[in-house]
Amino acid sequence: MTKRAFTFPGQGSQAVGMGRELASAYPEARAVFDEVDDALGQKLSDIMFEGPDDTLRLTENAQPALMAVSLAIIRVLESKGVTLADHAAFVAGHSLGEYSALCAAGTFSIADTARLLKTRGQAMQKAVPVGHGAMAALIGLDLAAARDVAAEAGQGEVCDVANDNAPGQVVISGATAAIERAVDIAKAKGAKRALLLPVSAPFHCSLMQPAADAMAEALSEVSMHAPSVPLIANVLAAPISDPAEIRQRLIEQVTGVVRWTESITWLTTTGGITHLAELGTGKVLTGLAKRIAPEATATAVNTPNDIDAFVAELSA
Repeated sequence: MTKRAFTFPGQGSQAVGMGRELASAYPEARAVFDEVDDALGQKLSDIMFEGPDDTLRLTENAQPALMAVSLAIIRVLESKGVTLADHAAFVAGHSLGEYSALCAAGTFSIADTARLLKTRGQAMQKAVPVGHGAMAALIGLDLAAARDVAAEAGQGEVCDVANDNAPGQVVISGATAAIERAVDIAKAKGAKRALLLPVSAPFHCSLMQPAADAMAEALSEVSMHAPSVPLIANVLAAPISDPAEIRQRLIEQVTGVVRWTESITWLTTTGGITHLAELGTGKVLTGLAKRIAPEATATAVNTPNDIDAFVAELSA
């Protein structure tokens, strides 16, 4: 018995040219990009299709851009008779992808989601002065070891686990000096690699509290509906459907840990999921899924060819 979850990528998956092929092939995709442009009052689609890369990588652009591609794919699938409610038992998204997941499941409108993510990106960027925060990936250490590294490196400064992405791939976040200490400590504790990440701010740590406050205000002003299928929340690694709880967990998510390993494990064990479909730019989550739950099938749905193959698979 096939049981699917749809997953939605987070920041880092963006690339110049994202969505361009979809916009050319499908009027439904083009309409999504136009809707996002109108909601933001900027030609984000031009930046997505043509660059420049440094403008696209800005957090306030990358976040709504990634959501736009995911929702374009959803709208194209709907035009082919494939609805999320009929074909997915759960949705999950990595960090900003949680907003894409909720938009796909009908909790937010596309316009509201675009504006929320613009606000989220700007607030995260403003929360910490440039150079005062950093993130690092610790490769080859488990979550408990990464927590020990972060605790030892803190020395009175913020040094938190930010993302538990897959077994042996944990990201830490915090004050620049503390993260630099953590890189050295991790190597001494046997990490295969420990490297600073090219990010503009220290996401998912307590330094992001001003951004969490900004999102609390923004989310309080937006209309929300129960999702058509439950969301596996980043901060819980468990399903939720109540709009009031979803709002609270999205606020917590700004400073909280993205519990991705646990989320995928919950889906493929307790949730009974056999197939994970990543809808959006890139294949990052598909790669992580294969490491977390090799017994499940993981596919990335990104290009027109991917969409055709996915529709054929669903109708087989």
